[in-house]
Amino acid sequence: MLNYIWAGLIALSFLFALVNDVRDLGRDTYRNGTALPVTLAIPSGYDPSARRLAVTVRADSAAWSAHFGKPVAGGALAGELIQAGGGRELRFAKDVSLPEPLATARSMTSERDNDLRGPAAFTASTSDTLLEAAVTLAPVRFVKLVAITRAALDLAKTAVTLALGLVGVIALWLGMLRIAEKSGLINIIVRVAEPVFRPLFPEIPKGHPALGLIILNLSANVLGLGNAATPMGIKAMESLQELNPRKDTATNSMVMLLAMNTASVQVVPPVLLVALMGLQINRLFFPILICTALSLVVGILAARWLAKFRGYRDSDPMRAPAGAVEG
Repeated sequence: MLNYIWAGLIALSFLFALVNDVRDLGRDTYRNGTALPVTLAIPSGYDPSARRLAVTVRADSAAWSAHFGKPVAGGALAGELIQAGGGRELRFAKDVSLPEPLATARSMTSERDNDLRGPAAFTASTSDTLLEAAVTLAPVRFVKLVAITRAALDLAKTAVTLALGLVGVIALWLGMLRIAEKSGLINIIVRVAEPVFRPLFPEIPKGHPALGLIILNLSANVLGLGNAATPMGIKAMESLQELNPRKDTATNSMVMLLAMNTASVQVVPPVLLVALMGLQINRLFFPILICTALSLVVGILAARWLAKFRGYRDSDPMRAPAGAVEG
C-alpha cells in the first residue's frame, strides 16, 4: 500500500509541475525570444576589435518591469562583452542576487557558470563609454519538471554517498556481533536482561538470541551510537523474522522493536550533536532525556494497545494459522 501512495504522490507532483509549466509557457513568463533592454557602461571605451570587454550592465527598473509585466528591481551588474565572428555575447550578473524571474532564468540556462548570457545587439550609442543594447536570453521552459528531475538526481547522489559511508561502519559492527554470538556473549546478555524485557516480547522463546540483539540495539541508541544501532537493529529484525510463520506480516514483537527503536531514548546525546554544540550540549541533556523517555512510553503503550484491536489481533502471525486470509 505504501508503494502505491508514493507512486500517487510522484504522479501528482509531475502533474502539478506540468500544469504550472504549461501555464508559464502560455503566459510567456520568461519572455523567451524577446530581447531585454540594457545599458552598457564601458569604462575603457568601446573597441570593436577587442575580444573581451569588461562592462557594467545598468538595468532600468521601469524598462525591466514593463518587459516582464511584473515589478523587477533594477541596478548595476558587472558583466563581460565577448565579440567573435561578427557577433556579440553579453554575460553578466554572475553569482549575485537577482529578482524573479531572472534568478530562475539564470539557474535554468547557466547552472555551471551561474550568470545570465545571450546574444547582444546595440540599439543606440550615447558615447564611446555608454551604449544602449538588447540581450536575448536563452529560452526557459518546463522549470518545475526540470526542478523535480534535478532534485531526484541530487537525492539519488546523496543516498549513494550515505550508503557508501555506512558500509564500513555496518561491516565493523556486524563483525563484532558475529564475534559476540560465537563467544556466547549474547547468551549472557539474554540471561541477565530477560526478566526485564520478557513482558515486552513474550513471543520470543526463552534464551533466543533475538532478545540479546534487541537489547544491544536499544543500548546503542541509549548511548547515542546511532551508527552502531543500525546493524544491530537489522540483525534483531532478521532474527525475529526467523520466528515469524508468515513472512509478509510483522509480528507484535517486530512492531514493538520498531516502536522502541524509533523512540530512541538518549541518555548520552548523539555524537554528531556533541561535535556540533560542544559544551553547550549540557543545556539539551534533560530536554532530550525527557522527550525521548516520553516517546518511548507512548510507543510501547501504542504498540500494546493496537495489538488488542480485533483486526490486528486476528492478523497476528503468531496467532493466526499460516496461510489464513485476513478479515
